[in-house]
Amino acid sequence: MNAQLAAEPLTRSVEDYLKAVYRLSRGTGTVSTSEIAEHLSLSAPSVSGMIRRLSEQGLLEHEPYRGVELTGAGRRIALRMVRRHRLIEAYLVEFLGYSWDTVHDEAERLEHAVTDALIERMAAALGNPRFDPHGDPIPTAEGSIDELAYTPLSEVPIGAVAEIRRVDTSQPDRLRFLEQQGLKPGVRITVIGRQPFQGPLTLELGTGEQVLGHELAQQVLCMRSEAR
Repeated sequence: MNAQLAAEPLTRSVEDYLKAVYRLSRGTGTVSTSEIAEHLSLSAPSVSGMIRRLSEQGLLEHEPYRGVELTGAGRRIALRMVRRHRLIEAYLVEFLGYSWDTVHDEAERLEHAVTDALIERMAAALGNPRFDPHGDPIPTAEGSIDELAYTPLSEVPIGAVAEIRRVDTSQPDRLRFLEQQGLKPGVRITVIGRQPFQGPLTLELGTGEQVLGHELAQQVLCMRSEAR
């Protein structure tokens, strides 16, 4: 790695790129330039230029036709930003009265401005939580993370009981809808019906029955618990 380039201070743009690669690749795989461009709402040439720069800094690896992946150094920075983001979300919900559908944009702004010392004080005040309000795992201060394997609600068999563990969306309207339906992490549901051809699911909750579309059900991640 070029020592001079490696010593460059991290900009918000660099941090956002590394976090985007982590999210799109789930931390371990590769991601295409076009996927990064779409995720960050940037042009493909702009993204290609930044990828070259980050590759020269030793933060990304890029092979033509194989995609982009994080190096060890890039992964550490990405996880640092993910930790900041998710702890800020948890703090805003727990102590400042934010709802889970309003914290994402606030955390996007604050994660670049806070110090590591403040983040660790937030973590201590929260009791060092393992998950944020959406069920996303929070990396440790040492840079490890538990990426647990869950089943999308859309794939839970009819008659099976499951517990919602994670909601994989930051779109406020979807989060508000799910909350209105009582579908949040920690809630146990039973799938009692499913229409064919990716039709809606009928769910049984403690509060009654709910109907959920297939697309949104793909973003509700569950842990199977028992057969009905």
